[in-house]
Amino acid sequence: QVQLVESGGGLVQAGGSLRLSCAASGRTFSSYTMGWFRQAPGKEREFVAAISWSDSRTYYADLVKGRFTTSRDDAENTVYMVYLQMNSLKPEDTAVYYCAAGPEGTVAVGTTTAANYNYWGQGTQVTVSS
Repeated sequence: QVQLVESGGGLVQAGGSLRLSCAASGRTFSSYTMGWFRQAPGKEREFVAAISWSDSRTYYADLVKGRFTTSRDDAENTVYMVYLQMNSLKPEDTAVYYCAAGPEGTVAVGTTTAANYNYWGQGTQVTVSS
């Protein structure tokens, strides 16, 4: 059974940092694109960042470029770890953040459409106070 589990969310002041983690298991993700999305209340889910597992290429939404960094670790005990380091956080970054995965054959690292990703985590809340 495929599982993506996010952690690391919380409350932080503007200008602060948080590091989100996503633990993916249940299948081999070595040829998958791992994406991060977020959804604020009353808004549509939007793309944040993505990384291709095979060659670690990354892609970022303009809104977070230069502030957020996504990375991955080599799989250990069949668990694949993906991270989203978020710096210089702003109140408008407040949202539920989701980890997602889709095969690289159909989900290139620049794919920003949520519907293209096959697997999703349950999300973790990030709140940035002003």
